[in-house]
Amino acid sequence: MGGQNRVDWATRVSIVLPFVGLALTALTWGSNPSPILALVLVTVHVGLVLVSVGHAEAIARRVGEPLGTLVLALAVTVIEVSLIVTLMVTEGPKAATLARDTVFAAIMIVCNGVVGISIVLGARKSRVLRFSEQGANALLGTVITVATLSLVLPTFTSSSDGPTFTSSQLAFSAIAAASVYAVFVFVQTVSHRWMFLSPEALADESDDESAHVTPHAPRAGKAEGLVTRSTLLLVGLAGVVGLAKTLAPRIEDTVVWMGAPQTFVGVVIALMILLPESIAAFRVAGRGEMQTSLNLSLGSALASIGLTIPSIAVASIWIDGPVILGLSSKEIVLLALTAVVGSLTFGSGRATVLQGVHHVTIFAAFIFMTLVP
Repeated sequence: MGGQNRVDWATRVSIVLPFVGLALTALTWGSNPSPILALVLVTVHVGLVLVSVGHAEAIARRVGEPLGTLVLALAVTVIEVSLIVTLMVTEGPKAATLARDTVFAAIMIVCNGVVGISIVLGARKSRVLRFSEQGANALLGTVITVATLSLVLPTFTSSSDGPTFTSSQLAFSAIAAASVYAVFVFVQTVSHRWMFLSPEALADESDDESAHVTPHAPRAGKAEGLVTRSTLLLVGLAGVVGLAKTLAPRIEDTVVWMGAPQTFVGVVIALMILLPESIAAFRVAGRGEMQTSLNLSLGSALASIGLTIPSIAVASIWIDGPVILGLSSKEIVLLALTAVVGSLTFGSGRATVLQGVHHVTIFAAFIFMTLVP
């Protein structure tokens, strides 16, 4: 009886809290909250993250893999783009590097922090983790390709001053990013879905040499609650990002108080935005579902850059001042190291705690070098 009461209470919270968060967002939008109010908003923010993860996992179970892992990544990224564009419009030239800082931070957080911790968590249950090397390498390769075209090339172009693109170069980069991401989504969900299934799931679904996967058969009640869950997820994520926007002034004040550089603001925003995806990835990794964790974590990094760059290109039409996308030499080294170590980690379809420590160490170096440039 007590367990049922706890379930009912949790269900009520998961329904009510997203609307509470949205209401607080509306009431505090554009304000600079006091320290006490900021603490309350942070508490609600964390609660919204946990509730959003629960709704996203429920949706993922209904729609199946790997489509399910796209749900949270796409939902969070669309709202993340809205937050970045809003801050760039309101802050003006002061936020010229915000898109670059946030996107690069998202890549480093996901490809090293989330992936590394997920491997360590998964290795506690199974000493050797197994996953699809084709799917993991496809995810990593797409992330690195889009990141290089969007964040590295601006540093070396000569048609504009500084690490920026000209209008035509930015348009090309945006089209390239959107096109690559669109093809990836098609490959992941339609033409080569088998690549993004765990070896166990693939063995269950496929029995021929070409690795063709038979689509899921319709299940009774599969769509039950799907609309409700999706609505609650979107409302919850809107509250997550809305509260992050309200807390942004306090974030900047804290960064200044710490003596950290302005670029660290992008890191904090990326951490706040990626919290739902990170918790979801850690949960499934702890259950031994490493392929799902990789689909979710690396997919979120790809969605972040694949949707942000085209959106920034469009928003640059009315954003005052330059949009600085080019990375520094230090950041390019970290990105190259991530690509090399990631290729080694995912190349065999197996990983141990050692590979997890590699990625966590790179993530720690990224955070430290951001704070102490």
